[in-house]
Amino acid sequence: MELFRIRKDIPFMRHALIFNAISLITFLLAVFFLFYKGLHVSVEFTGGTEVQLTYVEAPQVEPLRETLSKAGYIDAVVQTYGSSRDIMVRVPNKNNENASKVSAAVFNTLCSAPGVVRSTQSTGPKGESLTKETCFSAQNTEVASISRVEFVGPQVGKELATDGAMAMLMVIVGIVIYLAFRFEWRFAVSAIIANLHDVVIILGCFAFFQWEFSLPVLAAVLAVLGYSVNESVIVFDRVRETFRNSRMRGLSVPQVLDHAITTTISRTIITHGCTQMMVLSMLLFGGPTLHYFAIALTIGICFGIYSSVLVASPLVMWLGVSREQFIKQKVEKEEAVV
Repeated sequence: MELFRIRKDIPFMRHALIFNAISLITFLLAVFFLFYKGLHVSVEFTGGTEVQLTYVEAPQVEPLRETLSKAGYIDAVVQTYGSSRDIMVRVPNKNNENASKVSAAVFNTLCSAPGVVRSTQSTGPKGESLTKETCFSAQNTEVASISRVEFVGPQVGKELATDGAMAMLMVIVGIVIYLAFRFEWRFAVSAIIANLHDVVIILGCFAFFQWEFSLPVLAAVLAVLGYSVNESVIVFDRVRETFRNSRMRGLSVPQVLDHAITTTISRTIITHGCTQMMVLSMLLFGGPTLHYFAIALTIGICFGIYSSVLVASPLVMWLGVSREQFIKQKVEKEEAVV
């Protein structure tokens, strides 16, 4: 399917050095901000207290965030889970505070507007005494209660960071092996360099603007790795077809790459345009929970197009790709002498 067809090949490879110079400068800036500012990681990685609340009526999440922010909990994460009446609050670990004290302070802060917090006693299934913190309004009606409190230690956060890095490494190795078998090692090396370029730039943007780096953002980075390599595979597949086409044997390597990129432009616009429409809807209407996830995907899609076309292709050319690598030479059998 094509929206349009470009008759004359665009000479992308003529400006390959300029494109790669821009990529190198962008990459170095991203690395600089990563080391200079570092990532602003979320509670999942640093550790903290997780408070789960159950409201009688579904509350508005944004006012809850504003209330906690005014009380000094600037980095608190507030989101719904399960249903619209269930609210989860994550507060970063500071000064080794006790989880019960943190949960009580958070609950008192959220309950200060509607009314007061009262402790109610109940008996558990084994006869044990249970204390339930409940928020009552000025009219003495129940507003919300604490359903669960958990403390996430720094060690758990380190394990999540390690597992995330391991997952990224396995994705990279898998992509290299796949491309090496499907095409040739030059294509595998070029694609993985271009994809890592995208990942580092995403991380650099998050470091520069100090956006929160959470587990959903890590998932977006892994998704960008797979999404970006898909564009490289499409271009590389067209390169291989062009090399094998007997009608195009007069084209040089740069001309073959220009032809492959030009003939896939329409497909690129359709695919990435549709994907970006979905990501944009998450960015505009997904709320704070999906905000940074959508931002990471948007950066990855934009730079993924650039790197797959204007970084990976020149690298393939400079690594010495040639037509002979895709055309099997026919070996003529010598006739037996009688």
